[in-house]
Amino acid sequence: MGNGHPVGAVVTTPEIAESFASTGVCYFNTYGGNPVSCAIANAVMRVIDEEKLQENALNVGKYLLEQCRSLRFEYEMVGDIRGTGLFVGIELVTNRKARTPATKTAKAVVDRMKKVHKILVSSDGPDDNVIKLKPPMVFNAANADQFLYAIRECLSFMENQEKGQVNGGSESRATVPMPASVTGGLCNLANGALSEKRDQMIKSV
Repeated sequence: MGNGHPVGAVVTTPEIAESFASTGVCYFNTYGGNPVSCAIANAVMRVIDEEKLQENALNVGKYLLEQCRSLRFEYEMVGDIRGTGLFVGIELVTNRKARTPATKTAKAVVDRMKKVHKILVSSDGPDDNVIKLKPPMVFNAANADQFLYAIRECLSFMENQEKGQVNGGSESRATVPMPASVTGGLCNLANGALSEKRDQMIKSV
């Protein structure tokens, strides 16, 4: 809500709010209604609305999830793929039928994504074998392609490593087709116009 700035709000119905007021209990918060925090939250919500970031999250998330689901046909180690919006989980297994968790592989993928591709993801789940992606709302289709290229490279590297086919050490890259959106350098979080617009809104706060 504050895009990093600490701010929160309670959203409820008029009926619930009125029932609380009728008790005669007076609630006070030292930081409630802070003008700077409110201005920041207002600016953030205005950007979300004007740049249609909720719609972007829905559309890009649908594309990302569809592309991630295709990984199951490419890699035996990929189990379930699940997600909503831009929040996606990729389960890694050693046996797809038994869904045996590939915890060590998941950790290795997280490390490789960071060291080789400079992309931060994490692993989660009861067995810590689900690669978790939670990008910002400005994440676009080119960013999704960049992630998909990176995760394919990591999974291919892990497969090659299991087969003893890795040459050149951990920094070498597995051969994976690179999308034009990645090779063309289109993977910016936002274009210049939107960045300039945000700068103006920040100054107005």
